[in-house]
Amino acid sequence: MHYLATLVGRGDGPDVEPGSAEFAAEVQKYEAFEANAGAAIVGGGPLYPVDTAVNIRHTGGRTLITDGPFTEQAEVVGGFIVFDCKDLDDAIQLARQTPAAEQGAVELRPMIQWQSQGLPGADWWLALLWERPENVIAPGTPEWDPAVGLHQEFGTAAAAALRGSGAVQPPTTATTVRVRDGRLLLTDGPFAESEVVDGLYMFVANDQAEATGIAARIPCGETGRVELRRLVDLEE
Repeated sequence: MHYLATLVGRGDGPDVEPGSAEFAAEVQKYEAFEANAGAAIVGGGPLYPVDTAVNIRHTGGRTLITDGPFTEQAEVVGGFIVFDCKDLDDAIQLARQTPAAEQGAVELRPMIQWQSQGLPGADWWLALLWERPENVIAPGTPEWDPAVGLHQEFGTAAAAALRGSGAVQPPTTATTVRVRDGRLLLTDGPFAESEVVDGLYMFVANDQAEATGIAARIPCGETGRVELRRLVDLEE
């Protein structure tokens, strides 16, 4: 089973810029973790700092685009990993070994669907789909099939640019993993209460303007938003 591990840190912490000594040290930690995890890691990547984000909302028939972080969140996503595990217990044992578990938190969610085409390159972007927990559409409900249909239409229209996508189970299935002073701390539910990740897309674009145009076409409800972030190319 696939699990989405969302790597979370404090929004008021210092940004670690790609190319800096601090970023290189962090990458080394994750390389060691990935070497131990092996084939259990089937996707993911680090993100550029949240102050480079673009947030997109659709409300009242208008599309609203704002630069920078979403200020209502105390925590921000610094990257993600997709695990292929037998069960949640195995996913927790992997998540507890990530540097993010000691420095912040790791939210684990079972995935409904995951697909990816290779490793992120310099022109890859991530669109995180956020929604209020009470408005998340669950599989098996009357709203599910129409929502899937809208995403299939987007997938067809953006097929040339798309490089991956993922859908997750409702936030009630989440487990938040933290490690403090060597102790494993587990919390049922997502890391944030106001909004939860409801899915993701990865795609290629030449620049932020082109990426924003693609992300603005992603379906999301009146209470949802799309957070656009550039993925870090670790081969640069």
